[in-house]
Amino acid sequence: MEQENLTSTMKEFVFVGLSQSPELQHPLFLVFLIVYVTTWLGNVTIILTVISDPHLHIPMYFLLANLAFLDLSESSVTAPKMLRDFLTPHKTISFSGCLTQMFFFHFIGGTVVFFLIVMAIDRYVAIHKPLQYLTIMSRGVCMGMVAGAWLGGFVHSVVQIALIIQLPFCGPNILDNFYCEVPQVVKLACTETYIIDMLMVSNNGLVGTGAFFILLTSYTIILFKIRTHVMEGKHKALSTCAAQMTVVTLHFGPCIFIYDRPYEKFAADKAISVLYTVVTPMLNPMIYTLRNADMKNAIRRLLGKVLFSVNKSKH
Repeated sequence: MEQENLTSTMKEFVFVGLSQSPELQHPLFLVFLIVYVTTWLGNVTIILTVISDPHLHIPMYFLLANLAFLDLSESSVTAPKMLRDFLTPHKTISFSGCLTQMFFFHFIGGTVVFFLIVMAIDRYVAIHKPLQYLTIMSRGVCMGMVAGAWLGGFVHSVVQIALIIQLPFCGPNILDNFYCEVPQVVKLACTETYIIDMLMVSNNGLVGTGAFFILLTSYTIILFKIRTHVMEGKHKALSTCAAQMTVVTLHFGPCIFIYDRPYEKFAADKAISVLYTVVTPMLNPMIYTLRNADMKNAIRRLLGKVLFSVNKSKH
């Protein structure tokens, strides 16, 4: 009962934000509004293109459309609140709102981790078993792996929140960031958090670092196979794998830096957080479309259909 009372005394958290300078609030709002709108335009374009173009109705592009949806979801967990806070001097979030933000942040983020493994499996099958690719990566198998990735992200997030929700919060409530970051929130608890810190690091280390090394090993094997055995379509296979490796690096680098160590404040923390939560979801569709001729051609066909429909409606 005492712990419950302590927890209930924390009504809200206060964000320091990216900058405390009043002169920078509106310029930062405009910059990140452009980034957020670009994220939506890029990822929605990928989703609509894959849905509308029959040439892209294969497992690789089905997975790419799902990744685009995850990128939209991931950026929407933190960006709208950050944009609103640029326009108000009081950057606060309720205790329950903070828990909700952390839950969905780790739910979507954990799902992306497992989903990148699914995409690596897809490339492995495409390179090693090209004749059986469509048979092995059937619709049922793809749906099962996608569901497994979402389930993995859900379990990962539930573990994080279960550890946090039992902590008492009764003192300082200032978070030196623009969203509720788990390590910082844990440090505000009115109790010794060493064991919780270690459990958090272990959980994130198992999911983040473990998955990163699995992916590095997988893509090394795939690239070796492409180099030594693949003759037809080698450039396309290399380009696709290079795009996926770039996305993997952008996602896991900041994730490992922030979450795979006991919390200690560093000057680069905010910049890394911005890269991880806001910029990477914008870059992913650019990386895939710029390095994929099929996607670029499909987007041109989609834009052509849209323009034709618009002109037809005018006449």
